Amino acid sequence: MHRSLRHGLLASAVLLASGLAQAQTLRWASQGDPQTMDPHSQNESMTNMMNGQVYEGLVARDKKLNIVPSLATEWQQTAPLVWRFKLRPGVKFHDGTPFNADDVVYSIERGQSATSQINNYAKSVGTPKKIDDLTVEFHLSKPNPIFLEHMAAPLWILSKPWSEKHKVTRPLDFKNKEETYASMNANGTGPYMLVSRQPGIKTTYKRNPNWWNKHEGNVQEIVYTQISNDSTRLAALVSGEIDFVLDPAPRDVARLRNTAGVKVIDGPENRIVFIGMDQHRDELLHGSVKNKNPFKDLRVRQALYHAIDIETMKVKLMNNQSVPTGGLTPSPLGAFNDPAIEGRFPYDMAKAKQLMIDAGYPDGFEVTLDCPNNRYINDEEICVALASMWAQLKVKVRVNAMPRAVYFPKLEKFDTSMYMLGWGGAVTDAETTLTPVLRNNLGDGSGIGFYNYGRSKNDKFDAMAAATSVETDAKKREQLVKAALKEYKDNVHTLPLHRQMIPWAARSNVNVVHRADNWFEVHWVTINKSNP
Repeated sequence: MHRSLRHGLLASAVLLASGLAQAQTLRWASQGDPQTMDPHSQNESMTNMMNGQVYEGLVARDKKLNIVPSLATEWQQTAPLVWRFKLRPGVKFHDGTPFNADDVVYSIERGQSATSQINNYAKSVGTPKKIDDLTVEFHLSKPNPIFLEHMAAPLWILSKPWSEKHKVTRPLDFKNKEETYASMNANGTGPYMLVSRQPGIKTTYKRNPNWWNKHEGNVQEIVYTQISNDSTRLAALVSGEIDFVLDPAPRDVARLRNTAGVKVIDGPENRIVFIGMDQHRDELLHGSVKNKNPFKDLRVRQALYHAIDIETMKVKLMNNQSVPTGGLTPSPLGAFNDPAIEGRFPYDMAKAKQLMIDAGYPDGFEVTLDCPNNRYINDEEICVALASMWAQLKVKVRVNAMPRAVYFPKLEKFDTSMYMLGWGGAVTDAETTLTPVLRNNLGDGSGIGFYNYGRSKNDKFDAMAAATSVETDAKKREQLVKAALKEYKDNVHTLPLHRQMIPWAARSNVNVVHRADNWFEVHWVTINKSNP
């Protein structure tokens, strides 16, 4: 072959190889950052999703949220209170240690710890027992009508030997700022391996060459960068500096649709956003009223609800990227699409003002509304808009916005008088909202009411909700769920706002799968060689 031709072909091959290598690095961004690499410490969607690239459970979700085999190949309910799982043979953790039943038993027990935020789910699957190296049984103390849904929650499996070696057998206590080896390191069985972790800056992963499953996509390396500012994040995508954005600001979506080299991937999210109120203390921590708590008065809670102009918020603030609801569950399926539960109480400022007068607050009061500024779509802006609406009731609201890493530990300590919370995920059944979010907060490590940061107490509702957790007759359970949600809604223990719509944005050459739980699965991502 002629020397110059050979050199030309070699140069072309090098260019092609470098182009492919570059194409197989996925650079993506979001406004927030995972809170910890400890897979059981924080039950927060972004944290679960990032850890879910490294760790796996016994079951997983497919592109349509159906439950499919993962580290277990099959399962069956062998008795009303017993489930048996066959484990996948030949699986290895990233450090080379083999996966077996000991790791499953250890991981579920770790997830049931008091410092675990997934303990409600882990306890719901019962007591794990090793039968042999590749067989595990789960023994329940009471019926669980959605056992597999709980198993498909982020019940990630860790290596028992790795955890013991690095002294991380207990989930780290995030709210008290505990740091352990698991804060910055990970060792799972999943499609990607954690390479480096720089909180708030950059987190990188590389493809696991020994993964038991098949990669559908071609991403070899993941580089995640937290970009808090909406405009900066958008500019990085448009310039090609990054390939994918999980959370473009709603106001930017229309412009992105008309931007060359970029595409928008639309989809609804199973997530409800609401406002919670302290209904526990006799005097608010962060309020002006002395010796009593206005949020304990149903009329005050009703007044605040009736004063929310949700349609204006939807159109002006959310750019129609929201679905207003009076419901309490992430998906309307959780309430069986019951219009009595899904419908909102009307926007009625005159009625709201009269309720405030009737409650003895004609001149309102002052209160602080805690709000994240990098967790939900337009979270801080929503809080500011609500403050403006409630000012018409002479309720002076101070919006206290902060990053999620500071926000959630604050709520866990109940250091709040009024707060924003979003709740969602892959499960559409009401159970995973009723038990951890709405029920009476027992404070006993059971996980019941763990996310009821307002500590509302409604014993009638609580008894109905508890009954739904063990009722296996589908028709009876539907009636119980509806009755429980109706009782909670009528007592306005929270102020529901809307369900989020989630547009994703990507470079034109990046193909992703949009899931309704806003879960970005990288092993499904394909990056084509060039971007037009």
